[in-house]
Amino acid sequence: MPRFVHQLITHTAQITPHKTALIFKQQNYSYQDLQNNLEKLASAFTSLSIKRHDRIAVYLPKCPEAVLSLFASSASGGVFVPVNHVLKAAQVQHILTDCDVSILVTSSDRARALQEVLPQCEQLKHVILIDKMQDLSIPQRVHVLPDLLNTVDAKPVNTATDNDMAAILYTSGSTGKPKGVVLSHRNIVAGAESVSEYLCNHADDVILALLPMSFDYGLNQITTAFLKGATCVLMDYLLPGDVVKTIEKHGVTGLAAVPPLWQQLIKAKWSESAAASLRYFTNSGGAMPAPVLSELRGIFHNAKPYLMYGLTEAFRSTYLPPELVDERPGSMGRAIPNAEIMVVREDGSECAPDEPGELVHRGPHVSLGYWNAPDKTAERFKPVPKSVSGLVLTEMAVWSGDTVKKDQDGFLYFVGRRDEMIKTSGYRVSPMEVEDACYAASDLIDEVVACGVSDPELGQAIAVKIVLKKDAHLNEAEALKLIKKDAPNFMHPKYLELVDALPRNPNGKVDRSAISQELKSRYAQ
Repeated sequence: MPRFVHQLITHTAQITPHKTALIFKQQNYSYQDLQNNLEKLASAFTSLSIKRHDRIAVYLPKCPEAVLSLFASSASGGVFVPVNHVLKAAQVQHILTDCDVSILVTSSDRARALQEVLPQCEQLKHVILIDKMQDLSIPQRVHVLPDLLNTVDAKPVNTATDNDMAAILYTSGSTGKPKGVVLSHRNIVAGAESVSEYLCNHADDVILALLPMSFDYGLNQITTAFLKGATCVLMDYLLPGDVVKTIEKHGVTGLAAVPPLWQQLIKAKWSESAAASLRYFTNSGGAMPAPVLSELRGIFHNAKPYLMYGLTEAFRSTYLPPELVDERPGSMGRAIPNAEIMVVREDGSECAPDEPGELVHRGPHVSLGYWNAPDKTAERFKPVPKSVSGLVLTEMAVWSGDTVKKDQDGFLYFVGRRDEMIKTSGYRVSPMEVEDACYAASDLIDEVVACGVSDPELGQAIAVKIVLKKDAHLNEAEALKLIKKDAPNFMHPKYLELVDALPRNPNGKVDRSAISQELKSRYAQ
């Protein structure tokens, strides 16, 4: 079985070399094709003096070159750093300098857009362009990928242990600078194994990679497909209709998305064949509103819904089996295979059933920490509570910062981010509780975000931003009246705004931090 990231391809290539592994637009690549190309690219990286643990960044939209760079980095002993292609020059510069990137793989137009910042990236030695040479005013040596591959001989390069660094994924950075989460080969392979086990993935699956590779959830679509010898279809999201066409064209069986993307996809015109193609669909990156889930189940009547919870620091933590979606509404489910999830008090003792506490994750998915941030690593990565786990020796776990509760049967329920809980009128209220009350109040509401703002009488008052569905007619006073009708008094918003859209971070998630800061600056007293 694979131990290193590149072996997800090479292992499968030994079993089914001619099976289609990757589809991108009109191009098809077999597993043997991918192995041949990754070995050449790994050799090219080595020829540029890449040493063990050197960082190799990729600043590209999803394409075969981006995928191959990941696996070639692994084979050369380097560390893959995917940079979200929607980031601008200053944000890219932060990532390149923060983790001292040695090689940047990008396109000629993107390299030109980075000309002003690349001279400040002192550790960056080489820029590889995947398309054509450009006359760039930068200090780094510039190469063209096709020419580079033609000048080297393919040769395997071994990585020492599966606990070596394999990738650094930068969080979206909604507050301050983004942090780099360091993943080992073991983390990435274990993540693919656990997810593919509960999704029952197999070689006949066709998985649509719609999310950014810089997002652990997006990266996992590719690694899971290759682990099981399935086919992965690369696509950068443009319009909902394009997703429908791609699913229909390639017979996609697995689709992963985040709540804002699902909100858009339910509005698309789904053909019967496209909707019937899916075997399953998954959600992570935020809770899926019940009305959206209901609509999706109506569209994808053959597909099983998998509702999941995860954090970049530990890939995936929980999932709710599809057969329990109706029986356990609102639940995050239980631990994924090969993980242990604990709910603990501030002193590390185990919470009683239905008592809110912090979610702590232990197991092989727990990352190595944050790059170049020992203080932040020490805050989030701490020893497993021995009173809960029964462990004799010290083992590190990730303390999520999320407040959850576990019922008598072991099913988990999300309460809120510990630092986002709203303390109003003597109550502790989760933003999710307020948002659920808003969704329940009117089917005209498309999206909603709630937060607390300081208030001299209440401690904190509740403020919400709401996006209405297309062609819906509802003013702010009417919306507030509907919400107050069934929600308890302490959950009533004091401030309500109707807006056309909510801000999002580069991974497509609603940017709660930006919304909270805006509302606090406007209403805090």
